[in-house]
Amino acid sequence: MLQPPNVLTIAGSDSGGGAGIQADLKTMTAMGAYGMSVITALTAQNGLGVEGIRAPEPGVAALQLRTVRAGFPVHAAKTGMMFSAGIIDAVADILEGESFPLVVDPVCVSTSGHLLMEEDGAARLKERLMPLAALFTPNRPEAELFSGVRIASDEEAVEAGARLLAMGAKAVLVKGGHVDGSSVFVTDWLLEPGREPVALRQPHVDTPNTHGTGCTLSAAIATQLAFGMPLGVAVTKAQEYLNRALRHAYAPGRGHGPCNHRAGAGL
Repeated sequence: MLQPPNVLTIAGSDSGGGAGIQADLKTMTAMGAYGMSVITALTAQNGLGVEGIRAPEPGVAALQLRTVRAGFPVHAAKTGMMFSAGIIDAVADILEGESFPLVVDPVCVSTSGHLLMEEDGAARLKERLMPLAALFTPNRPEAELFSGVRIASDEEAVEAGARLLAMGAKAVLVKGGHVDGSSVFVTDWLLEPGREPVALRQPHVDTPNTHGTGCTLSAAIATQLAFGMPLGVAVTKAQEYLNRALRHAYAPGRGHGPCNHRAGAGL
């Protein structure tokens, strides 16, 4: 048996198990990788919403990251909910010296509308983490926030992605779950420097159980990169994984359920 790659998630914990660290580790395991974590926030949440957030001191987040790095080779990593400028600085100070691919998912607002980042966190994320990103994966509201472009069409999604590239991200995936009004397809736009934008389409899945989809997608992309897949292939395989997981999604409790991480991998 070949040794599976090690994939690191740096994100918040979801007590309901559908998003954040929990979704990331489920995705990594289902896709055949070994998952590790740095917890940047503790949330009290379920499928109905987020009831509270507590973040560790930035030094505790940094200690987790240094300790993981001292004990394990990391083949790829992702960031999710970072919450504060202090945590972003502490993590970025360490990540700046790393060579593994990093997927940055700029988690700012929950599906239920709860703010998941302190006010100064977005500016610091743009300054410190975006330039480290092998791939930056905003949804429409996040792409609008960071680019300043209002997105209501494919053309505006591409314009926003181009602006984010100019800000330092090595590649950008503008996710279309909040963009495409079609009931047939969801279109994500992949932008890389020196290449034409690529429309990546997946069939629309009509389900209310979409909690943690952004976390799941970014974790799946990081996992594919850890397996050595080229970026475009990694994104496509991750999309396919998420689409299968959504087709088999269900609600284990009240409110919006998560996607089915085992079904996404055909388990």
